[in-house]
Amino acid sequence: MTGIFLQAFIYLVAAVIAVPIAKRFGLGSVLGYLIAGVVIGPVIGLVGSETTTIQHFAEFGVVMMLFIVGLELEPKMLWGMRHRLLGLGGLQVVVTTAVVMGIASALGVGWTYALAIGLIFSLSSTAIVLQTFNEKGLSKTEGGKSAFSVLLFQDIAVIPMLALIPLLALPELVEKAQTTVAAAAEHHDDLSLVAGLPGWGYAIVVILAIAGVVVGGHYLSRPLFRFVAASGLREIFTATALMLVIGIAALMSLIGLSPALGTFLAGVVLANSEFRHELESNIEPFKGLLLGLFFITVGAGINFNILFDQFGLIIGLTLGVMLIKALVLLILAFVFKVKGSDKWLFALSLAQAGEFGFVLLNYTVQNNVLPAELGQTLSLVVALSMFLTPGLFILFDKVILPRFSAAKNDREADEIDEQGKVIIAGIGRFGQIVNRLLSANGMKTVVLDHSVTQIDNMRQIDIKSYFGDATRHDLLHTAGIEDAKVFVVAIDDQERATELVHYIKQTYPHVRVLARAYDRGHHYSLRCAGADYVISETYRSALAMGAQALKELGVHPFRAEQQKAMFVETEAKSKDLLYQTWRDSTEEDRFNSSYVELFMQLEQTLGEAMKQERTDKHTKSERGWTPPPKNFIEEAEQMKADKNN
Repeated sequence: MTGIFLQAFIYLVAAVIAVPIAKRFGLGSVLGYLIAGVVIGPVIGLVGSETTTIQHFAEFGVVMMLFIVGLELEPKMLWGMRHRLLGLGGLQVVVTTAVVMGIASALGVGWTYALAIGLIFSLSSTAIVLQTFNEKGLSKTEGGKSAFSVLLFQDIAVIPMLALIPLLALPELVEKAQTTVAAAAEHHDDLSLVAGLPGWGYAIVVILAIAGVVVGGHYLSRPLFRFVAASGLREIFTATALMLVIGIAALMSLIGLSPALGTFLAGVVLANSEFRHELESNIEPFKGLLLGLFFITVGAGINFNILFDQFGLIIGLTLGVMLIKALVLLILAFVFKVKGSDKWLFALSLAQAGEFGFVLLNYTVQNNVLPAELGQTLSLVVALSMFLTPGLFILFDKVILPRFSAAKNDREADEIDEQGKVIIAGIGRFGQIVNRLLSANGMKTVVLDHSVTQIDNMRQIDIKSYFGDATRHDLLHTAGIEDAKVFVVAIDDQERATELVHYIKQTYPHVRVLARAYDRGHHYSLRCAGADYVISETYRSALAMGAQALKELGVHPFRAEQQKAMFVETEAKSKDLLYQTWRDSTEEDRFNSSYVELFMQLEQTLGEAMKQERTDKHTKSERGWTPPPKNFIEEAEQMKADKNN
């Protein structure tokens, strides 16, 4: 028992240290787990012989992963993306498998070996790619959507692959495996419901089992989950979710099918259930831990002696596989009209092998399709291709994307034929609202944006804007910066926004500069650059959401609005001191201990302010806001007219 605790502690320590470091460097959690396994295995030697045994247990994380994938596949969503899913995704898997299989066969590899290798290398890393897309904001791009469709099809394709692989077993490997495990087999027989059945009997059992999963999932799961949910005990619901997954996996094993097949099918059946999100949230932690453990065991099981002995071969195979996949993806991008930088994003992001490659490799070895020695070599190829993936994204960000951006915007700035009292730099989601409000009030604005696509989109809805870089001094002159009263900075690039504010306030101090900040640090930078008014892009909307949440929780509407106003007022009292502390600190240590201490004091002050009772004339029995007097609008208009005169 002590040994088990010690081994568990080693694996957890490795994960806790390696994964956060890997994510901080942009490598992703999967690579973090692989690195952790390499360190505690081949490098330090803290784990060893028990790795294979633990790996068999950890593979259940893959079963859970496919269950969650099934839960997310709503029929309506699948139908909406059917062209990309079946066309782009299906062709990628088929063409990549065929090309790899053809090259392997040409090199003298047997067709069963070649087919298994082709299937393994046709898959890409869902975990790495989707996580990187989310971190870099690439999920909504055309290339990101296309890549997601391919990854989704690959995840689905794993199911038939797992069903196909046992049919490729080689007699000589089977005989060798039977000899190796003969002694163990005498003491243990796997349970089976289909042992000794004729072919037609086996088919009937399989059909009945799958029908049972579909029918039971559709008709019996809801009453079961309602009964369990009525208990109000979260742990029982978790136990029910695990019972469902483990039970279906056991059923599939009893009839000789892949457990992943059954759980995936069950997930699809439950995709429209009202308990889908609860199921997913209960299974997710177990799935994440078991998958992490699986990747650690893969890293720990890598044989570096093979890497050093066959260094040239393994590096060549790794680069060859990535090149083949990238070329296939580029061709498919051309066929499906994925253009520009999106084409390269699509090709480079999916050029690596994936985590399911490890699953298929272990499965092929266990089912006597590939010899263990070849499996170890191919595992190194899969792992190295994943290790190189962050480099491909860096190549895209630093080399490819700037060239396409320059080409896309490689046109002369528009000739600005009008001037206004307000110049707006950036016509994105933030600048649009500012411009619409000003225009609706009859204010003349000049809008600049350096995105051709955004300018064209605005012109389609009759919003006049000009293509050009707002940081260009000559363009600002043409836009009438000398006579402008207000300059609104709403561009996304934080550094350029700060530099633009600094330039305008130094050169045209009479212009009032209003700037949009990304976060608190950017807010301080803009203020330091001289901006007259700075607002964080999500500040007001977050306040409105918080006030609405209070109302939904039963707080009186007036009280909720008062608390929101109190929050703003309390923050305003502390913002100058926080800003001074930030400005007086060094560049490398802006948010130091002094700043943190002040911020914690602010949080305490906020808590105390929220507890204060109202002191105005309104009473707690109010039903809402008191409307303004009837002559309020007339008085406001008269005051405005007097001010203008």
